[in-house]
Parts: sequence; C-alpha cells; structure tokens
Amino acid sequence: MSIRNGFSHRVTSLLGGLTGTRMSQWTRYIPQIAALEEPLKGQPDFDLKKTSLSLRYRARSGEPLDRLLVEAFALVREAGRRKLNMRHFDVQLLGGAAVHHNSIVEMQTGEGKTLTATLALYLAALEGKGAHLATVNDYLAQRDADWMRPLYETLGMKVGCIQSQMQQADRAKQYACDITYGTANEMGFDFLRDRLLKRRISEGQRDLFGAMLGRAGSSHEMPVQGELHFMLVDEADSILIDEARTPLIISALPSEDEKLEAEAYRWAAQVAGEFEEDEHYEYDHKEKTVELNLPGRRKVRELRKPDEMDRMPLSTIYEHVERAIKVGREMFLDRQYVVRDGEIVIVDEFTGRLGEGRKWRAGIHQAVEAKEGVEITFATNQAARITVQDFFLRYNRLAGMTGTASSSARELHKIYHCHVVSVPTNRPPIRQKLPTLVFGTADDKWRAIIADIVEQHQLGRPVLVGTRSIDKSEILSRLLVEHGIEHSVLNARHIAEEAEIVAQAGEQGKVTVATNMAGRGTDIRLGDGVKELGGLHVICTELHEAQRIDRQLIGRCGRQGDPGTYRQFLALDDEILETAYGPKKGEKFKQRGLQLAGAGPIGGYESLLYKAQRKVERRHFRDRKVLLYHEKERQKMQRQMSQDPYLDTAG
Repeated sequence: MSIRNGFSHRVTSLLGGLTGTRMSQWTRYIPQIAALEEPLKGQPDFDLKKTSLSLRYRARSGEPLDRLLVEAFALVREAGRRKLNMRHFDVQLLGGAAVHHNSIVEMQTGEGKTLTATLALYLAALEGKGAHLATVNDYLAQRDADWMRPLYETLGMKVGCIQSQMQQADRAKQYACDITYGTANEMGFDFLRDRLLKRRISEGQRDLFGAMLGRAGSSHEMPVQGELHFMLVDEADSILIDEARTPLIISALPSEDEKLEAEAYRWAAQVAGEFEEDEHYEYDHKEKTVELNLPGRRKVRELRKPDEMDRMPLSTIYEHVERAIKVGREMFLDRQYVVRDGEIVIVDEFTGRLGEGRKWRAGIHQAVEAKEGVEITFATNQAARITVQDFFLRYNRLAGMTGTASSSARELHKIYHCHVVSVPTNRPPIRQKLPTLVFGTADDKWRAIIADIVEQHQLGRPVLVGTRSIDKSEILSRLLVEHGIEHSVLNARHIAEEAEIVAQAGEQGKVTVATNMAGRGTDIRLGDGVKELGGLHVICTELHEAQRIDRQLIGRCGRQGDPGTYRQFLALDDEILETAYGPKKGEKFKQRGLQLAGAGPIGGYESLLYKAQRKVERRHFRDRKVLLYHEKERQKMQRQMSQDPYLDTAG
C-alpha cells in the first residue's frame, strides 16, 4: 500500500467527523512529512542543522512559510525523536498545522500539547522576528523551555525563558532568542514597561523611570521585547478568557492624597459590619453592586471618623463604605485570595493558582487589603495598563492550544478572530462517565464522596478529587483524615509541590485533592497495575462557573487511551445555583434540599444545575465584552488627546 493511500485510510479513522475544509487541507501535509522521515534518519546532526539554516535563509528571503511547512515539521519530528525520544504523532502534526494557521487548537489532556507546540514555534521562528509562547506560570514556562531546548538547539535555534524576578538586561537576552517562553502576565508587563521606557527616553527621564521600577542602572536600560510577531498561547481558554477580566496595571509613584485614601479604606473596613441590607443599603444580586440608601448615608455622616477625613468629599466616603460592604459580602480569605508575606494575592477561580501581579479594579483590591489589615497599595494611580485581550491582539499572528476550547469557540472567534479546531486523540478515549448524583445538602454530598473514595481506594485505584476553592479542599482533607485515608492536597498553598503531586496522582492507591485542574501542565501517568484495576477515578465535587474547568478535571482520566472513570456529585445548596438565580431562589433550593436531607441521591434536579452553569457562563461572557468595550473607549479617548493609549495621561 502506498504512503498516501495508507495514510488516507488512517486519517479517516483518526478524524471521524472532522471533515471541514481546513482540516482536509491540513491533512495533506502528513503523508508528505512521512515521506521525508526515513531519509532524515540517516543524516547526522550536523546535516539537520545545515538543512535548518537553509530553511531559515529561504524564510528570511521572503519564501512563504506554507511552502516550508513540510520540511520544517519533518525536521522537528526527527529532532524530537533523536533528542527527546519523542516522535510526533500524526495528530500532533495536524495540531501543529492548525496552530500555524492561527487557530485555537483543542487537544485532549495528555495528548502532548507541549511537543505539538514545537512545530509551529520552530516554523514561525525561521523568519527571524521572534516566536513567543505564553503559559500560565513561571514553572511551566521554564519547564517547557528546558524540556524542548535539545530539540530546538539541534536545529540551530536559541531558546529563551522570561521569569518574574528577572532583571531588565536578562529579559532583553531572552527576547533576543529565536523562541521565547514566558507567562502571559510577564510578557504583558514587559510590553507596558517598554512603552513607559520609550516615553521616558524621549523625555530624557530614564533615571525617573528606573527609580519607579526600583531597578539600578536605569540609564543603560532599553526596551526589551522587540516585535510582537507570533504568539502561541498555551492553556488558551484560561489565559484568553478567564484571566482576561483583570487588566495588567503598572502603578505610578504614590501621591500625598493616597495617605488619606488609605485612612478612608481602613475606616470603611472597620464600620462596614454596622450596615444592614435593606435597612442601610440595596444590594443587586445579579450585578453584585452595593448602593447606600438615605438611612445608610445618614449613618455614614453620623459615624465618628478620623480627623483627616474631614477634607474628603462625602460622595467619596460613601463609595468607600459601599466598597467595604461589597468586599465583606463577596470576597473571602482562602477562596478569592490568600495573604502571603503581608500581601493580598488573588486566587484564580478557574485554575486555583495564585494570580501573581494581578489586582482587582475600582478600589476592590485596596478594600480587601484594608479588610485583612495589610499595607494598602495603590494600583489605582496608574502609570500604564492593558487588557489581556488587547495585548495579544497586538501580535501579527495569534494562535493557541488547550484541552477545552470548543465550548468557548464563539467568544474566542469574536474577540480574537481565531477559529477553534478540535484535533482527534491519538488513541480512542475509553473513559467512562458514571451517573451524576444529586443530593439535598452538601453534608449528604460529602458523605457520598467519602464513601466513593473509600470504595475506590480499597480497590487500589488512584482517585483525583476536584474542588472549587481552597477552603473546600481543606474541608475534604479533614474528612479524609477522620477516615484514616492518606492523601495529598494541591491548592494555592501548595504550588511549589504542584508538579510532584500531579505526577504521582496516578500511582496505585493514591488519593489527591486538587483545587481545580485547569492548566496544571503535568500529565497523570498510571502506575504499575493501575490499568488492570480500571485506571484513574475522577470525582467532581461541584460545578464550576465554566464547564471548561469541569472538562479539564474530567480529562485527567482516560489519558492516551488509558481506562478511567469519572462521576459528578452535586447538591441543591451548591454555590452555582445562588450565583445563577440570586439569593431568593437560591434559598428556596436550599430549603427544598433540607427537606430531602438524608434521602440519598435525588432525581430530577441534574438539568437544573447544568442550566445554572450555562447561565453564569453567558453572564461572564457579557462582562468580558463590556470590559473590552470600555477599554477600547479609554484608548480612543487617549488617542484623541494625543496620548499613548496604554499610558496614563498624567504620566
């Protein structure tokens, strides 16, 4: 059978229903790449690098990258086989082609996105304009850069990696490499710092800028990032959607007025508990807004205040109180944030990770700092800001990879102009969905979850349990301790051990409790004898506000054709119902749940919970569109004032 005919038969089995025009076009590359495989195997490393240099010359001479794709991918596949003992699967070649053509590629967890990324990054880097990969944290950026470095260096490519504590001169060296890995936040902040530096240089104020950033040797600093040519976003839905709600902000030097503001934040945090809903303020449960009514404003005027606040407008004091009330109702330690080294650090609700360098807007971050009694910082006095959406849209070419993008395909195309392409698994998935169980109360649910864990643990199967927040993961941990079950906990408190915890989660008899699993970046490989026991068992303890996060957790079982099972445990007092329908309806569901307490699993409510999840997803989509609209309007106003749209008008 010829290569082409044999491949044609195999592609049919691999792609299933994926018969779109784009996919059909890209599949033609695969037999052409296969035809080059044997000739390349006989060449020494020197010849591979020589061929790579030839491709680089052709690309920089203006030859379209599409014409170089087959040769480039064949070289990368051979380099991966030699240096990493990892040969790209045909479906990974297909994913690489989709990424090259500016798509958001959906590949199942465990299908090798890290290796797939090397194809498009190498091809883009041939033009000599830089190829960037943004991921979710420093650890994954460094790990992936180091892991794939032997492949790239075999082909004559230099690889850099941006880390959060890196000095300006070192950053410039990393960006000067052919391929640069880093986090989305750090690359976004580098963009803003470069804009500020360019303005300071033009105004002859290098030293002032250096002082603002707290760095020595500012007189020798120059912009580091260079051209924004090609960006591949790893865990694209997490970065492009979930993190897009919080803009990146560089604070300006503090002003004298901020001492007064800090005093007001602290005072408001102290008195917020004295205000009652309906009696002193109205709370919009859908929009999550607080507004003082007339009795509430009268109470503010009557309360004793620090003498310094006498020169603050009453309207501003009202706003401080409203923010403090909102924070007291909605923002909780070990759920939305943690306190680390005297600072408030956001916990990303979708990934369970700490959002380094991120701050809530509109004074909320400062109100949380006041609530927790830590030093109040002032990101509100901005030197520069940019949204995640706007930063990535500045690249000439944008693509992404993730395990769960199809449910957000409409939003990704509307905002980023990227089509979502689902790439089939290398082996057919055989994970089994067990019936969803709904209970009247959380107590009933936790008892059922513990019983399920005990049963699977006794069989010797590894169990992975996903929770929505740090506090719930610790509730479950205490219950497991009471039942004498040894386990590991992965949440924002244990990030340093993340890779080790995830990597061991597939060992026989292992129980792992994790706060979200999106973007963990480490495969769960099954230990000896686990396949015969049924593989990894995944337990979902609650629906997240995005079904993609649930799918990320589920995708941890059944990796690369392994066996596996998963089950969702839900309850009528789950947070998703109140979030979707408001407190009044949420309370009705809770009361109904109390009536059914102790009755075991109940029927007829499963669809209600899934509908609530979709309702919340739509709301978040609207919020992100509004944020993008207002940011565009702000930039428009800056341009009309002849200001850089990313820099504060006050400088």
